[in-house]
Amino acid sequence: MYFSNCFEWFIFIICLSPIWGTLLFHAWEASIKPWLVPQDEITDMADALVARHGAFAGYQAWIEEDYAWRRGDMVRQGVWRRVRRELRRRG
Repeated sequence: MYFSNCFEWFIFIICLSPIWGTLLFHAWEASIKPWLVPQDEITDMADALVARHGAFAGYQAWIEEDYAWRRGDMVRQGVWRRVRRELRRRG
């Protein structure tokens, strides 16, 4: 693919911008934003789940993550994924 002038490059970049915008938005919502939640809050959520559900705390965290996925809330899904990892880390 050879572009001979700046106008063709401009059109090419404009056509690809929705794709890059979508990828960047998804990366922000699904990966970066959940990591902005402090670890203390994740630990508190895990403690509350263990206190409320005991041995089924991991399953309850999975249910909450699945519910966030079904609603399309990527940030909450990422937060609950971190809670599940914390519970798994504890053993």
